Amino acid sequence: MEILISLSAALIGGLLLSRAAKRLKLPAVTAYLVAGLLLGPFCLGALHIGGLGFASMEAVEGLNMLSQVALGFIAFTIGNEFRVSQLKTMGRQAIVVGILQAAAATVLVDLALILLHLVRPDVISVSSAITLGAIAAATAPAATLMVVRQYKADGPMTRLLLMVVAIDDAVGLVLFSASFGVAMALESGAVSVVTVLVEPVVEILLSLGLGAVAGIALYWVEQFFHSRSKRLSISIGFVLLTVGLSMKEFELGGVRCGFSLLLVCMMTGTLFCNICDFSEELMARVDGWTAPLFVLFFVLSGAELDLSVLRNPSVLLIGVIYILVRSLGKYVGSYGSCTLTGCDESIRKYLGITLLPQAGVALGMAITAQALTDGTVVRSVVLFSVLVYELVGPALTKRALLAAGEIQPEGRTSARVKNG
Repeated sequence: MEILISLSAALIGGLLLSRAAKRLKLPAVTAYLVAGLLLGPFCLGALHIGGLGFASMEAVEGLNMLSQVALGFIAFTIGNEFRVSQLKTMGRQAIVVGILQAAAATVLVDLALILLHLVRPDVISVSSAITLGAIAAATAPAATLMVVRQYKADGPMTRLLLMVVAIDDAVGLVLFSASFGVAMALESGAVSVVTVLVEPVVEILLSLGLGAVAGIALYWVEQFFHSRSKRLSISIGFVLLTVGLSMKEFELGGVRCGFSLLLVCMMTGTLFCNICDFSEELMARVDGWTAPLFVLFFVLSGAELDLSVLRNPSVLLIGVIYILVRSLGKYVGSYGSCTLTGCDESIRKYLGITLLPQAGVALGMAITAQALTDGTVVRSVVLFSVLVYELVGPALTKRALLAAGEIQPEGRTSARVKNG
């Protein structure tokens, strides 16, 4: 009973707060995150009133399955952007920008935090510094997609942005696996080639392979039905299936094999949308069905934001450096790579700002990084950065898209209507 009441409070509270956010001209996703903070264990949840908020982090984490499913639908939707027609026009740009902006953020954060280690070795170790550098590459697709959907943003930068955040997941996975392998080697004195090079490549290939098979199977099954509602149900069923399968892990020949949920679901959406002639209509119906799920996802994400990290001065110092340098790396990397690939001036100026949000992928990496000697520092810094980026990132994304001319200014008529 308490779980159902808490979920209803999360959904209704998030939506009500979004009305206040609209008056302040803030994206709805910011309101959902703030609602999560208010309902979380550091605010209303601390009152321990049954059903009013989440009394503990364990209570929030117990609903993690909802967040995983929401991420699956987000990735499935992003896969719709990888249509052959768009890949022909900006596929090269997306790949170059996706790789270079992630690499730039990693290199700059590595340099800044290693310099901090040389000045204050008691604050952060070299292994933690290079691990945080790799985590800096990750960009959260969820907040970006929600802003794009809310304001019906459309244009060259929006299309490039959605492709870049999808590619970023694969790039971030490789950078993190390699950097974390080196970090573990620095602490243990032994380098594992399998961990550094083989496992991340295997994970990407397995994820793309599973997603491709699921996309083809989804199209094959959809052809047996002509009812819109049944086709929608089949699509939802397949996304749930791919989310479930992507959680599977196994070992083969000494190599740990697993899947990236985002890559699997993105590839499912990509294959399906490129071979199915009624995919656009179906994707629109899926978007409508998932709206409440996405609200819950962001409210739960807000409830997971750990305010206790603000008590540690060392974490705040590392966190401020991490946030500032990562932001610089994302901006400089995207500006340089956009210039290299011949993007328009507005894309060069504003794309980097839209790549700042961080959330689930970065937190997942931080949990893995806890195996380091001072891994708790890495996790705390990432928690602090996610707190800042998730609250500020959506508003910056909206402003960047508005400045690029891909969102109509809000007036008496809703931006959704104008861009519809």
